[in-house]
Amino acid sequence: MSATRVPTSTSSTSVPVPPPPVAGKVVVLDPGHNGGNASNPAEINKKVPAGRGQTKACNTTGTSTNAGYAEHQFTWDVSVRVRELLAAKGIKVVMTRDNDTGVGPCVDRRAAIGNQANADAVVSIHADGSNSLGAHGFHIAYSAPPLNAAQGEPAKRLATTLRDGLRSAGFATSTYIGSAGLSPRDDLGGLNLSERPAALVECGNMRNPNEAAVLSSPSGRQRYADAIAAAILAYLA
Repeated sequence: MSATRVPTSTSSTSVPVPPPPVAGKVVVLDPGHNGGNASNPAEINKKVPAGRGQTKACNTTGTSTNAGYAEHQFTWDVSVRVRELLAAKGIKVVMTRDNDTGVGPCVDRRAAIGNQANADAVVSIHADGSNSLGAHGFHIAYSAPPLNAAQGEPAKRLATTLRDGLRSAGFATSTYIGSAGLSPRDDLGGLNLSERPAALVECGNMRNPNEAAVLSSPSGRQRYADAIAAAILAYLA
C-alpha cells in the first residue's frame, strides 16, 4: 500500500514593499556656471534681478584649479553623480542646465526653475577660488535674512544637513568663510529669488593644492556626490 502524498505548496504570499519615503519628491540641482560662459561675455555680463532690490551679472565664468581644471566641469560632473544617486531612490531630479557646453542660465532663471518645479529642495553646487594663504574647506550658503518662509527654517535646515553630511564624510569646514561651515548671505541672486528651500554648496577651494587634487579626481568627486546625495536624502526623509 503506497503512502498518500500531500502536495507541498511552493508559493508564498508576498508583502508589498512600501516605496522609500523620499520617492516622488522633487530636487533641483544647480551646477554652477557653464562651459560656454567664458566665450560669451556680453550675454553673461548683462544685468538681471538678484533680489533685495539688487541687480547682478547674469552669470560668471567661475574659477579653476591652478592646473586649469574648471569649476564648471567640476560642478557638472558632481551634479550628474548626485542626480544618479537620487534618481535611484525614486526622486525626480531637475537640472538647471542640460550640459556643460552652453551659456548660463542667468541666476534669476536658475531660481525660477526651482520655483516652477515646486522643488522640495534646491541645491546649487560650486567650488571656490580663494588665493588666501592656507584657505581651504567647504561652506554652505543660504539666504539670510530670509525673504519668505522657505528661506527661513527649511533653508537653514537644508544648509545644516548638507554641512553635517559633508563633515561626516570627512570634509573639513571652511577656514576663511562663514562659521562652522555655514555662511548666511544676502547677495546671492539664486538664493534670494528662491521660493523653495535652497542652499549653495562651495565644496572646497580650487586654489588650495591639497583640495584641488581631490576636486580634480573622479574618486574625489564621487566622495562629494555621495555626501551631498546622502544629505539631501536625510533632509527629505
